[in-house]
Amino acid sequence: MGDFNQAVILDSIRRAEEGLSRVELSGSAGLAAQTVSNICRRLLDAELIVEAGKEASGPGKPRTILRLNPKGMFAVGVHIDPALTSFALVDAVGTVLESLEQPTDLASPPDEAVAAMGREILAIIERSGVDRHRIAGVGVATPGPIDAANGTVVDPPHMPGWLRVPLRSILAEVTGLPVVMDKDVTAAAVAELWTGSTGGAANLIYVYIGTGIGAGLILGDEVVRGSSGNVGEIGHIITDPYGPDCDCGSRGCVKVTCMPETLVAEARELGVLPAPDPGNPSTLPQDVTALADAAADGNVAAADILARSAHRMAGAVSVLTNLLDVEKVVFGGPLWPALSATYLAQVPGLLRQRSVTGNVHAVDIAGTRLHPGGGAFGAACLVMEKTFSPNAAQLLLDAKPASG
Repeated sequence: MGDFNQAVILDSIRRAEEGLSRVELSGSAGLAAQTVSNICRRLLDAELIVEAGKEASGPGKPRTILRLNPKGMFAVGVHIDPALTSFALVDAVGTVLESLEQPTDLASPPDEAVAAMGREILAIIERSGVDRHRIAGVGVATPGPIDAANGTVVDPPHMPGWLRVPLRSILAEVTGLPVVMDKDVTAAAVAELWTGSTGGAANLIYVYIGTGIGAGLILGDEVVRGSSGNVGEIGHIITDPYGPDCDCGSRGCVKVTCMPETLVAEARELGVLPAPDPGNPSTLPQDVTALADAAADGNVAAADILARSAHRMAGAVSVLTNLLDVEKVVFGGPLWPALSATYLAQVPGLLRQRSVTGNVHAVDIAGTRLHPGGGAFGAACLVMEKTFSPNAAQLLLDAKPASG
């Protein structure tokens, strides 16, 4: 109960931009004044919060305002995309202090590649000068599917050889830090919620566009993870029943109609993009950007490719919005910027046509307000969520049935 109450107080202070007094905390949290005072004393001693001056509010003694201490706690985030791996060191209020991006090593054995990530994390902490004891942990956002209970990555489609890689245990051993692991789409949804970027929407779908495509889910202001942590695998929603064959046995799934690599392949087939140069290979992000640039420059074939993808994506997203009755859809992910102009111009109208609740409420469509390539920031938010956000599961007692 004490841990839960402390998380309630921390989360309340974090959400209040101007800070809160102990009296305000007692009222908002529904806790006794002495309980709040004791918790605040512990948080002040731990330097997680600071006293930020006094504020008069009518007659009586001025109230001392409490705010989060930005330097009281830090988190490291690692986002693993099949194309790029990014790192970020983030302080308690979400400021990115250090960041790094490098190609994902798919040539080395997975355990060696992950161990190298761990060494990079230690190097980032060393360069930053941050007290290692202030690092609350490492958050890792990875493509699915994952085995959340065991902290393993389970054969991601675009990462050959990564079969049941014990990602969490390797990073914990190399860094000596607690490690939290989640799917990339879930980490993105956590970042939207933790930073208050949802715009007040309590029910939201986050559509992640990277090397793969997935969906993060927020319902009732809570991030939904599913029974195994694999919510949001939307690759086999059919968007075009006459489309290409998919390895699942169906035709026209998201996997074969909307994935960035399929758009690039179509662009090469139509001559919008040149054939790959073995001597100077391009990356997927470069190819998608080149396709978007061609469309912006008036290339009709390029514009048609992007328009078709927007139409198909709207079909997939409408399945989700109609099923879940959300009020907002946010697009993001490392490859989102290249597609944003076309999608934001076309998807809202298409969704309105397909919405079964159109006469009840609108569905807001937006691009993420966070840095589109900030997957590592989202991973760091996994640590912040675990540290700051009250979790009702903490209130459950480990009760055992009586014997006899």
